[in-house]
Amino acid sequence: MSYADKVFVKMCEDILNHGTSTEGEKVRPKWPDGTYAYTVKNFCVVNRYDLSKEFPAITLRKVPIKSCTDELLWIWSKKSNKVKDLNSGVWDEWVDSEGTIGKAYGYQMSVVNRYLDIDEDGLLNAFGDGKFEDISGYYRTFTPNGNYPPVMGYRERTDKKYIWGMDQVNKVIYDLKNTPYSRRIITTLYNIKDLHEMNLYPCAYSMTFNVTKGKDSSLVLNGILNQRSQDILAANAWNVCQYSVLLHMFARECGMKVGEFVHVIADAHIYDRHVPIIKELIKREQFEAPKFVLNPEKHCFYDFTKDDVSLTNYQYGSPIKDIPIAV
Repeated sequence: MSYADKVFVKMCEDILNHGTSTEGEKVRPKWPDGTYAYTVKNFCVVNRYDLSKEFPAITLRKVPIKSCTDELLWIWSKKSNKVKDLNSGVWDEWVDSEGTIGKAYGYQMSVVNRYLDIDEDGLLNAFGDGKFEDISGYYRTFTPNGNYPPVMGYRERTDKKYIWGMDQVNKVIYDLKNTPYSRRIITTLYNIKDLHEMNLYPCAYSMTFNVTKGKDSSLVLNGILNQRSQDILAANAWNVCQYSVLLHMFARECGMKVGEFVHVIADAHIYDRHVPIIKELIKREQFEAPKFVLNPEKHCFYDFTKDDVSLTNYQYGSPIKDIPIAV
């Protein structure tokens, strides 16, 4: 049977049997009818999945792999906060008058930061051939071939060394290819100074990438997703598959194998109106894990689309329709 099913069922049973109820307490979310949305929750749930053994898609019900990959790429590849760039309605409850979710998720991935540990040899190693060009005495650009975004270097008047700037996604690729054993390959979306301009504080807010070595001496890519809060029914299976796909894509980009995906959830909760649904769901028949397929013809992270992922031999239970969402 699917290992992901076993993890999901155990987590839900632990929350239902041993969790803390927030009923009657001061909470933020409400149901569409204006009623406060209470939860039963556990603190710091940690789930580990070995992606080298199987892909962690639950079979209790279907995980729409293309839709969750589309949202992942909306954040990590398109680096967008515009809902029109997303091919689903998962963010419709948080869209503003300008059609965005504010300075959240993809917006934070698009921000260019300056780093002291980037050099021209490393740029060529990470992004392949490209063109270096001096814009002035203080600016220098590198435009890679292919779909990688351009990179700009800047130096102060008294400094001969360029300080190169890039966004967090490109820095992950740069570090994995140049210093794979670095302990600093981390992304974060929880930008304190921009929280007041986010329509929802980031739930899945940080990824830590760590490289180990396999028995055949090949490099193995592992990752930790930190999540401050998770609606277990609506989001758990979705997020687990999303970030497993991300590890597969970065491993392909960097010539590595996939290893462990570790999911850390600070507040793992089941909403009061979801409890009967969860109780029914975890009693369902479980099937063998499906096989994950990533288009073998593509290697550059920025070339991947939702249509480059699929699950084969995927058996699953009946759908759950019209899940109420607390906002």
